[in-house]
Amino acid sequence: MSDFLSDLQFVTPEGKNGRGPGRIGRVILILLWLALGIMPIVFSVPDFQLATGRLGTPGTLTVESCESLGKGRYDCKGLFLPDDGGPAVPVAASPDSTAGDVTPAQLTPEGDRAVPNGTRGVLAAMTLPALGLGCLGFLPYVIAYWAGTRRRAAVWGGWAVTTLGLIGVIVGMVAAYS
Repeated sequence: MSDFLSDLQFVTPEGKNGRGPGRIGRVILILLWLALGIMPIVFSVPDFQLATGRLGTPGTLTVESCESLGKGRYDCKGLFLPDDGGPAVPVAASPDSTAGDVTPAQLTPEGDRAVPNGTRGVLAAMTLPALGLGCLGFLPYVIAYWAGTRRRAAVWGGWAVTTLGLIGVIVGMVAAYS
């Protein structure tokens, strides 16, 4: 037990004793940080496939109704008309829709919802990966800090990556809600 507690102590690069994670704690934190940044990217792959037309059926979504669920939440329903001339399919529409909206969309393979495709859809699908990218921005700095190496480039790189992530989130949100 005393080895575990002593492992929680570390010496900062400046030579000061401090409390913080030991080697095992650092590895766990880095892995959790990586998971936090990478998982949004992984989970957004189907959304990108729908937005680019690689998955699903292309067509037109007409939002018929949006019911308020309270606290700013909405349940929207619509009709999806496939481009190939098939029958209209009742679907769930994005909760940020407005009744009467008509937009190019992609029907999911399950056939239960339609999402915007094309440029607007791709930009909207970019929101979560951009958030993950921004989350990873300062991870190299933390690793360099714990390693006791030079950190100036990691700081500038962290600011650049985080800024790009923030811009991506803003662009994606504007595309999703416009």
